[in-house]
Amino acid sequence: MSESTPWAFLDAYRGKDFKGQWPTLPEMYRIIVSRFGERFCFTVYEPDRISLNYRESLERIEAAARWLHAKGIRRGDKVALTGKNSPEWAVAYLGILFAGAVVVPIDYQLKNDELDLLIRTSGAKILFVDEEKYEHYRALGLPKELVSLKKGIGTYLYDLDGPPAEIEQAREEDLAAILFTSGTMGNPKGVMLTHKNLVSDCYLAQGTPFPVYHTDVFYALLPLHHAYTMLAVFIEVISTGAELVFGKKMVTPIILKELKQGKITVFLGVPLLFNKLLAGILRGIRAKGPIVYGLINALMGLSGFIKKVFKVNPGKKIFHAILEQASLSTLRVCVCGGGPLAPSVFRKYNQLGIDFVQGYGLTETSPIINLNPTTHYKEASVGKVVPQADMKILNPDERGIGEVIVKGPMVMKGYYEMPEETAASFTADGYLKTGDLGYLDDEQYLYLTGRAKNMIVTDGGKNVYPEEIENEFQLFDEIEQILVRGFVRDKKMKIEGIEALVYPNFEVFKDSGGAVKGKEEIKSRIEGIIAEVNQRLLSYQKIERITILDEPMEMTTTKKIKRDAA
Repeated sequence: MSESTPWAFLDAYRGKDFKGQWPTLPEMYRIIVSRFGERFCFTVYEPDRISLNYRESLERIEAAARWLHAKGIRRGDKVALTGKNSPEWAVAYLGILFAGAVVVPIDYQLKNDELDLLIRTSGAKILFVDEEKYEHYRALGLPKELVSLKKGIGTYLYDLDGPPAEIEQAREEDLAAILFTSGTMGNPKGVMLTHKNLVSDCYLAQGTPFPVYHTDVFYALLPLHHAYTMLAVFIEVISTGAELVFGKKMVTPIILKELKQGKITVFLGVPLLFNKLLAGILRGIRAKGPIVYGLINALMGLSGFIKKVFKVNPGKKIFHAILEQASLSTLRVCVCGGGPLAPSVFRKYNQLGIDFVQGYGLTETSPIINLNPTTHYKEASVGKVVPQADMKILNPDERGIGEVIVKGPMVMKGYYEMPEETAASFTADGYLKTGDLGYLDDEQYLYLTGRAKNMIVTDGGKNVYPEEIENEFQLFDEIEQILVRGFVRDKKMKIEGIEALVYPNFEVFKDSGGAVKGKEEIKSRIEGIIAEVNQRLLSYQKIERITILDEPMEMTTTKKIKRDAA
């Protein structure tokens, strides 16, 4: 391995602390504890600060692993974990891996019957669960052992221990985790990720370059069971000796308070969250009047130009007061994933002096396969292909757009007990088919245009990608949710038109007395926004039909609209 890579330090431990190309997650954790044992590792505000350092957390992790071993858990056994983000969740996750077992992290927001199905499907022998669902599983008797992640009910995680034992450890190519796609019923798909998948991806992502330091403080707000947060927050933190602050609720005032309290330097989120934060900042600037707003806008443009061209970041100083007021002054980097982000949003954060980047990946790729370098970012791109990932475009059209396929050490082992589905997800020469459409430029930056299954084909034979159109609405405060899709205009000819489902932001439509304005006024404004965006779109991309919704569309835990449910 090259000395210039972020993972070069592992060479000093190879052969002594691990034997393969990459350490397993427990081996990686022990290495970091030996380097940064007294640094804070896991922190939560409840409401006062509670922190574990790396050495203290290792003691609790090893105790949990001994308890699991005493309960009969052996290398390769499955142990399920479901709960809200917390230090206990992190200790349970690592304790399972230290026992040589496979962790099955499950979305805590699923309904009980969905959770039950995934636990049964995985064959988990033990379940770690938050206290509010503890009684449900105790009554159900599924699985045979049950551990509460909170004090005050049942068995408390930090009280667990077992006698000293020679625990057979997992190896580099062994399974580390099985991640189920969210909300799947009937025939759930479990993505099998090995220790090599997760550890290689966490270090290779840093090689884009995306520098992470042991002095960084990350914020875990999105659910940790999700591949994006699990890798890009949790595993990145423990690979470098950084600190992880667990966010409790996706409520803006609480988020801003915790960002300030924790002195967060790296914040990962989804487009919805970053859009809301930016909208709040811009509202505050507009409130200062048109002259101040115009001046700040001009300064932002100048700041962005200097940052982009001269690789100098003046925005941090110029806009320090604005960032301080928004509780964002300590942020070094923001990373957006889990869905497409409008380039205009990306641009404005960078203009304000925050290194704002976005990435791309799938659960099946551990998940990061593209990440924008902080020093050479491209606003319209989801990032550069990470080192050791081999990405291609399958059957590109005249625009160079085709299905994105990829091969590399981060690509999954397959779907759990689903050999046919596994075979169907790979090309004959071993590339994973992502199901996403896009194109690569000459510097290996990827530009996504949408999901293959969401593509709309117009009567002129043009391909329309809904996500590209939806991006155009991300900075309109009046729209809370928008979903663009095809509708059948002519069944006989199989011609599709383009429609938009819109759920308004009713807070914006309240009058000075707090009452929501009339439906006709709301409809008129939404139609005006659609007309404004239509003027910017190509002729075959224009929205022809609008449906305004009274209720929000169902969303995943990473705040993406469930298209199949809309």
